[in-house]
Order: sequence, then C-alpha cells, then structure tokens
Amino acid sequence: MVDRKDIGSWLEGPGARTDGGGDYPGQRLGMPREGSGAIGRFGRRVLGVLVDWTLCTLIAYGLFGVPLPFTELAGARGWVVLLVFAVENLLLVGTLGFTIGHRVVGLRVRSISGAPAKPVQVVVRTALLCLFLPATFWDHDGRGLHDKAAGTVIVRL
Repeated sequence: MVDRKDIGSWLEGPGARTDGGGDYPGQRLGMPREGSGAIGRFGRRVLGVLVDWTLCTLIAYGLFGVPLPFTELAGARGWVVLLVFAVENLLLVGTLGFTIGHRVVGLRVRSISGAPAKPVQVVVRTALLCLFLPATFWDHDGRGLHDKAAGTVIVRL
C-alpha cells in the first residue's frame, strides 16, 4: 500500500523526502564529495556568473557603446549584453569547457557522463541560461534546470 510518506509533499519542504538522493550533492551522479570533479557549489557558480556578466557588460560598452549600469538606462541596447553573454558561453564552454568566470572560480561544465559537453548540450544550456528562470531552480545535486535539460553538470576543476 502506498503511504503519503512515500510520495512526499511540497508542503514538507526541501529534504523532507528520503528518496535515496545521497548524503551530499552529486553522490547520486557518482561524483566525489570534495575536490576535483565534485559538484560546483552555489556560491562559486554565482560568483562565476557575476564575473562573466561584468566582463560582458564591459565588452558591450567597449564594442557597441552600451551604457554601463547606473550611468543611464540601457533600454533596448541592454539586450546587447545578453547577446555578448550568450556568445561567450557558446564559444568558451563549447571549446574550453568553461567561461572566464568559471575559470576564475575553478569550475568546468561537463556532460553528466564526465565527458566534455557536446555542442548540442552547450547550445541548449546557453539558450536556457539566457532565459534566466531555469537557472534559478535547482535539484538536490545543485544542478539548475538549464543543466538538467542539457544533460550537463558544473564541477570543480
């Protein structure tokens, strides 16, 4: 017989279900708890994105004259920064496996199998990352919805 405890509920909050998810993020995926190859934690990922976004803003300002934040409203030209961000992710993650921000904080994007991310995975991940919303939701392992959809994971170098 199925019991309510077997199903769990969003009302119980995170971590209430005992689904064998593991003791630490990445255990279900066969990743180590710490060190190289471990899941990249939230703080590092946020810092990496902030570094990337700042660099992309400066590039957009230098190449296209997009106003810097807080100097004036960017308006429609603010989309240029997002485009630069997308191009940076496509080129750098697709070739090197990390963006400049990822490298600064010691992270790398890998396929869930541990191999480098495939071009299709990079395109899907970048498109969803640029939508922002999928990146704000993540699972027990700390993977954002954009990474889950693409079949990728951010790991420590």
